Amino acid sequence: MTEKRTLSIIVPLLNEAESLRELHGKIQQALQEVAEPPLGEVEIIFVDDGSTDGSFEVLQELRASDARVKIVQFRRNFGKSAALAEGFRRARGDYVITMDADLQDDPFEIKNLIQALEQGGFDLVSGWKKKRRDPFIKRFTSKIFNAVTSFLTGVHLHDMNCGLKIYRREVVKSVQVYGQRHRFIPVLAAEEGFRVGEIAVQHHARKYGQTKFGPSRFLSGLLDLISLLFLSRYVKRPLHLFGGIGLLSFLVGSGINIYLAYERLVLHKYLTNRPLLFLGILLVIVGIQLFSLGLLGEMITESRAESLHYSIRNEIGFEDAA
Repeated sequence: MTEKRTLSIIVPLLNEAESLRELHGKIQQALQEVAEPPLGEVEIIFVDDGSTDGSFEVLQELRASDARVKIVQFRRNFGKSAALAEGFRRARGDYVITMDADLQDDPFEIKNLIQALEQGGFDLVSGWKKKRRDPFIKRFTSKIFNAVTSFLTGVHLHDMNCGLKIYRREVVKSVQVYGQRHRFIPVLAAEEGFRVGEIAVQHHARKYGQTKFGPSRFLSGLLDLISLLFLSRYVKRPLHLFGGIGLLSFLVGSGINIYLAYERLVLHKYLTNRPLLFLGILLVIVGIQLFSLGLLGEMITESRAESLHYSIRNEIGFEDAA
């Protein structure tokens, strides 16, 4: 007999009072369609990210009629990453599904997500809104964001920031989500060695309320991508970044200065009106500073080496260790 898998559904929300009852009803219907693998206990975790439109009162009504509903309410708006982080921390299911509360994500994709996770052998499966029902500017900026992120990170997904995803429990307990890093959860998971997949999912036009998308999110996404690349690749070896750039700057500056010294000592040319002299000196100084910064980073990394985290898939033979 196939072992039953427990399921946690996490729904972050901000001012979605009009859609919550309909969303809850669709989730209930969608869960009835899941037959394989059989599901055990199910919990639906709504994380209210500081709503001011009565969303919390609607959630309380849902809780009164469905014991599977659990609620987390923030005192103020902290952002989607914070909402997901709190949901991940409380999730108890073997599988964890996330979806947005605006009814654009289709709860009836739950069955397909579970099958993709099981049959594909993935640890995380992300939805791909292949036919996206959003305004042109949102679709256009999303394409740019996904193309740049895929190119720089090596994680090739069509829709990195799709809210509809499924995870194995160990993924949500391993990734650290804060700031605006919810956009890059597949990248964070891949960096930890988890297997990431993707399937096309249904996407619907917004039915209630207003989109939370704005121009500032594109800029913040770019800055978060730069931060993620640095932290994921160089936080454990900072000298490889700062030392490499510093060494290159030092060598170029030294080359310029050697050339100018040859001109002054051999060719007897004056250097007082040569801006190149100041560039050479500047590059040498900057190179030394960057290399020193890398060494300081290595010293800090060494001092906290015991607390560094590494993702482990299995442990065998340690059951009796004290």
